[in-house]
Amino acid sequence: MMTEEIILFSSIEGNTQKLDGGAMFGNAPKELWKHWIEPDENNRIQLACRALLIETSNVKILIETGIGAYMKPKLQARFGIHPDSNQLVHSLASLGLNYADITHIILSHLHFDHAGGLLSDYDANSDSELLFPNATFLVGEKQWERANNPHPRDRASYIPRLHKLLNASGRLKLLRQDEMLSFGKTLEISFYLSSGHTPGMLCPRLKWDNGELIFVADLIPGLPWIHAPITMGYDRFPEILVDEKSALLEEAALNRTFLFFTHDPETAVAIIDKNEKGRYYANETINHLSRTHLTRDKNDE
Repeated sequence: MMTEEIILFSSIEGNTQKLDGGAMFGNAPKELWKHWIEPDENNRIQLACRALLIETSNVKILIETGIGAYMKPKLQARFGIHPDSNQLVHSLASLGLNYADITHIILSHLHFDHAGGLLSDYDANSDSELLFPNATFLVGEKQWERANNPHPRDRASYIPRLHKLLNASGRLKLLRQDEMLSFGKTLEISFYLSSGHTPGMLCPRLKWDNGELIFVADLIPGLPWIHAPITMGYDRFPEILVDEKSALLEEAALNRTFLFFTHDPETAVAIIDKNEKGRYYANETINHLSRTHLTRDKNDE
């Protein structure tokens, strides 16, 4: 008799950061967004940089790596990065894992607060090095092109040296938007293409025997952004993003899909529903996953 393959999910906390609240909420007035996340005296809001770890019998897949601690101290202070060493590495260690144990890293896009954790800590005497020596790095083709040829509007969002290191590693795999990855007997990963935040961002869509989860990256940074019109000032094409987000939320509410948030300061996972006015809201939330076996309620199947 064939036994079901166990797939374990963990939310891996990376370094936290603080970004300007006005920039994070675009054209939404502060009188509105301050009730969702309280700003500090510099108008910055606290944000997580959370990764998702998926473990099966033969792979350990990490989706994103957070911001890390590769920046100079002056920049770490500007972005409110805490602590001053790579928290992702410490969080993996709390599960008994070394970063060398990771077999695959999927990067939705290459902005510094999603890919900086690939690098070792800042050292005044040497350049940061690429961590995860045994991992295959998976990046979308269009995002890779954007990262290597950024627009002046978003050039500062990328880490130029990182691209060179990834390319030189010999372990970089570029993904088509229609790519389907299979791991083991039951886990499949496809991708939801979103270009509203940055061209070619790929949000991993995980499917297994009794569940589905989408890592929504910067399409929906956290719970306050499930409101369809709310976008970030960092989004390159906000109207496109609203359309992409609305389509994903409609599908997720219908199918009771788990959504994983990288930047929400408290909530890692939520199931979304829609009220009688057509507004989306979090029906169920999970703050932390620790080798959790996620399953849909059988009543929902």
